[in-house]
Amino acid sequence: MSKRILYSVCITIGLLTLAACRPAPTPTPVPLPTPSPVAPAESPTPAKGRVLLVIAPQDFRDEEYARPREVLESAGYAVIVASRSRETARGMLGMRVQPDLLLSEARAADYDAVVFVGGSGAQTYWDDPQAHQLAQEAAAAGKVVAAICIAPVILARAGVLEGKQATVFDPPSLCAELTAHGATCTGASVQRDGRTVTASGPQAAEDFARAILAALEEP
Repeated sequence: MSKRILYSVCITIGLLTLAACRPAPTPTPVPLPTPSPVAPAESPTPAKGRVLLVIAPQDFRDEEYARPREVLESAGYAVIVASRSRETARGMLGMRVQPDLLLSEARAADYDAVVFVGGSGAQTYWDDPQAHQLAQEAAAAGKVVAAICIAPVILARAGVLEGKQATVFDPPSLCAELTAHGATCTGASVQRDGRTVTASGPQAAEDFARAILAALEEP
C-alpha cells in the first residue's frame, strides 16, 4: 500500500515538473493605437506696430505709463520700455517696471510712436541730449510723438513743438515754457496737432492713450 502511494506521489511530482519547465505560450501581440496627427503650433499674431514708452528711472507717473500701455497692447501694438537705467524703475505710486533697453539704445526708426511718460522724474529728460535726439528723429520721420504731464517740456526744448498746439501740466510756468519754444499752449486736457499728442496729467491718461492710438491708426 505504501509503495502505491509513493509511486503516485512520484508521478504527480514528475508531471508538475514538466509543466513548470514548459515554455510559456507566446502572447498575442496587442496592436498599438495609431497616434493622432499633431496640429502645428499657431504662430503668434504679428504686432500692428511698435511703440516706445520712455520712463524716468524714479518717479514716473504710474497711470501715465500703465493706461497707454494697456490701451496700445489691447489694440495689437507691441510696447517697449526705455529708461536711462536698466535697473527696475519705480513709479510715484509704487509701480515697478523693468525697462527693456537703455534710452541711449533707442532708435526712432524702430518704432511707430515715441511716448514720453510724465511724473516728477520726467524732469531728468528736460535737457537730456539723447531724449531730444530721439524726439527730433521721430518727428522728422513722421512718427507719432507724444508726451504727458511735465514731459511736453522735453518736446518743447527739443524743438519739436514749434508752430504746434500743445498742452502741459497745470503750473503757468510750464505753459510759458512751451510758448517760449514756439508752441501755442492751449491748456487742454489732451491736445493733438497732427501726429503730435500732448496731455496735462494723470487724469488725462485714458484720453491721452486713445489720442495716440487714433494718430497711429490714421492713414
